[in-house]
Amino acid sequence: MPPPANPASRASSALDESYVPPMTNNDLAAVRSRYLGVDKKKRKIRKMNDRKFVFDWDEQEDTFAADAPAIVGSHRQGAQVMFGRGHLAGMDDGGGGPVTRRTGGETQLADAMERRKALKAGYDDRHWTDKPLNEMQERDWRIFREDFSIAARGGNIPHPLRSWAESTIPEQILAVIDTIGYKEPSPIQRQAIPIGLQNRDIIGIAETGSGKTAAFVIPMLAFISGLPPFTDDNRHLGPYALILAPTRELAQQIESEARKFASPLGFRCVSIVGGRAVEEQQFNLREGAEIIIATPGRLKDVLERHVLVLSQCRYIVMDEADRMVHLGFEVDLTFILDKLPSEAMAGEDQGEAMDVDSEVMVKKGRTRVTTLFSATMPPAVERLAKKYLKRPAIITIGEAGRAVDTVEQRVEFVTGDEKKKIRLLEILNSGGFQAPIIVFVNQKKSADMVAKDLSRAGWRATTLHSGKNQTEREAALNSFRTGDADILVATDLAGRGIDVQDVSLVINFHMANTIEAYVHRIGRTGRAGKLGTAITLLSNDDDEVMYELKQEISKSPVSKMNPELARHESAQHKVTRDMKRKRDEEQD
Repeated sequence: MPPPANPASRASSALDESYVPPMTNNDLAAVRSRYLGVDKKKRKIRKMNDRKFVFDWDEQEDTFAADAPAIVGSHRQGAQVMFGRGHLAGMDDGGGGPVTRRTGGETQLADAMERRKALKAGYDDRHWTDKPLNEMQERDWRIFREDFSIAARGGNIPHPLRSWAESTIPEQILAVIDTIGYKEPSPIQRQAIPIGLQNRDIIGIAETGSGKTAAFVIPMLAFISGLPPFTDDNRHLGPYALILAPTRELAQQIESEARKFASPLGFRCVSIVGGRAVEEQQFNLREGAEIIIATPGRLKDVLERHVLVLSQCRYIVMDEADRMVHLGFEVDLTFILDKLPSEAMAGEDQGEAMDVDSEVMVKKGRTRVTTLFSATMPPAVERLAKKYLKRPAIITIGEAGRAVDTVEQRVEFVTGDEKKKIRLLEILNSGGFQAPIIVFVNQKKSADMVAKDLSRAGWRATTLHSGKNQTEREAALNSFRTGDADILVATDLAGRGIDVQDVSLVINFHMANTIEAYVHRIGRTGRAGKLGTAITLLSNDDDEVMYELKQEISKSPVSKMNPELARHESAQHKVTRDMKRKRDEEQD
């Protein structure tokens, strides 16, 4: 048996096994960091009342994600973008694309290496205003259309105009545009002109005062410039182009605008409207005219008398088509359009193909180019479009049927015409608005009455309504345009087509009977991007339009809601005539 171990040696062995060397400062810090977390940042705790949904939306998100495969990799799940492993959330999309960061609404690549890679891949984050035309991508064009509230559908839609200089408009027409002084195209002109230059049918829906006349006149002039010049052999066959308008005033305004473009190019414009002797208009047509501007009723009369034929008319414009239908001209329009040539246009019978809505459309048999402008699309206008337009491009600028954003809309509750006269003079004498000013009423006798009261108060006022003949109407408009009259008192006859520069104020002495008429009335101010004001003197008798008026004002970014209108019972829901009649019967 071995001898027992030495007690001293046993103690020494135990000490060796249990010995723990002293901890250094680094060791102590590691223990504290692991078990106590003393060097970690304090976790931010959200307050109970701060628990709200936060949706961090970047306005360019959709536009960016749709066209940035080189930035985010090759795989996309709907609108969600997943970044490569080690970049964000540990997801592997197989592409390993570079991470993007968003600061101040702009997209930036995370580091210099990724920026260099993206540059090699062709990514360019410059805004479209900083790019030449040949570097514009589809993403840039989408942003461009968003910037100008342009929506277009129908297939094979060309890119809109960025400027006159970059367009394909013929040089001689560009020179006229420059002479007239058009600096930049309006939104409707930016999209309608490139489509019109393709000689394609168009349906245009745009707010009042948006520059529609030039939008259809410029492509029209480009079209007829390619046709044979007028000679003694062909001038008797009628015009090359026809523009239809609902009222005499609008037709004459279009004539005046069209002449600015057509006369320098050697083309004649003639208007055919009611209120003038047919013999006088026949005399104006003796030398022929490439462009005729007409109201449907008088043109139908002229065609039936064989004063004019449309044997070579190939370009048709229907301006304010909804208004023409509302005035009862649908039958007249159908009569006129059926008088147009039935044989195919030159070159159309060759069967030229065009891709429209993923279909190959053969343009064989197309007899004319037809352009239709309308603020709304009632069923009667849709019938005209379906019958006479062939696969049209449809352009919408902004939101159809609403007032422009440059008009401040105000509402005041005033009961009775006498109190309205007093309030009208208070507004005019306040000095807050400069002439020219338009005052709208609902009846022609009211127009004469209000104009007399204004004249007694020292204002130079003139009137425009259906009780005046054509000569008197033209004289009233001319005095208003030249400044001989400060105020125009008018019925809805002046609600459309009257373009007087720098109208600072529109006053609805009587509220319009429909919200559409109201929108067109106040559209006489705030035109061409300038600011304007519209004041409506409202009464309880206007309850049928209060709900829609409230909705219209609430959409305006520059208008404040009248508290009394907001609380009014009739502004809470739509009031129909039947509802109003029943309510009146119950009160009786």
